[in-house]
Amino acid sequence: MNKQPTVAVLGLGAMGHAFAANVLKSGLATRVWNRTRSRGEDLADAGAIVRASPAEAVREADVVLTMLPDGPTTRTVLLGSEGALAAMKPHAVLAQMGTLGVKGTEELIAAVRQARDDIVFIDAPVSGTKTPAENAQVLVLAIGDRQAAAAVEPVFAAIAKGTRWLGPAGAGSRMKLVVNAWLITMMQGIAESTQLAATLGFSPDDLWDVLEGGPLAAPYVKGKLDMIKQDNYCPQMALIWGLKDARQALKAADSRNLPGLQRISDVWQQAVDAGHGESDISVIYRYLAP
Repeated sequence: MNKQPTVAVLGLGAMGHAFAANVLKSGLATRVWNRTRSRGEDLADAGAIVRASPAEAVREADVVLTMLPDGPTTRTVLLGSEGALAAMKPHAVLAQMGTLGVKGTEELIAAVRQARDDIVFIDAPVSGTKTPAENAQVLVLAIGDRQAAAAVEPVFAAIAKGTRWLGPAGAGSRMKLVVNAWLITMMQGIAESTQLAATLGFSPDDLWDVLEGGPLAAPYVKGKLDMIKQDNYCPQMALIWGLKDARQALKAADSRNLPGLQRISDVWQQAVDAGHGESDISVIYRYLAP
């Protein structure tokens, strides 16, 4: 495609809002929709056109990004009464970027193909959370027909530090579950290690000072230690969504035994039940505190 694509973003949560803002910054014409319209007001000030329905948002778009909380919501917006899929331009690109799980993604791919076989479906979850998304530093795990989806390339370039094309549609969501299982396990380890450090008289800064410069000094660890130190759990990834991803990973594992992730899922459910669900996953440190 020679001309720059017009982009529609459906879902303006933390990640979707960041995507839309970065698409705007890149100079691409942008339409947005969110069930709570106020989430798009600052984007409108920056030049986005806020539409009242998903169908209106996608009607002029060459590329549609969906970043919605789960599979049923995504299906409703695309295939239900919201009518987005039916309103899309012929041969437009649909990039599904949420974490829907293996079954949810496969069911959506089949439903889209049956309803609109002209639409180019790209399974495109991302590795990264709110702050990396705001800084266009996420990694897109893109799956589908790259040649047919050429229009999406400048869009991914606007929102991410890179794109990994992994094969047939559906593989991206499977890899996203693997990445998120690793992230969830790492967060639990950070929380428990920092609790042990506190018991033995060390602060989060003391722990980082020992890690810094070595092979264990991941920037992610530093960010979570800072949140723990500041007792500030403004969500980069809300605990309720981390729990959802843990459960999806366990379901996808089928007969494989993942006892550590199962135990984390149980603990995180208890933390959600205790009222921490809307806080960042690092709040598990506070939940574990004596």
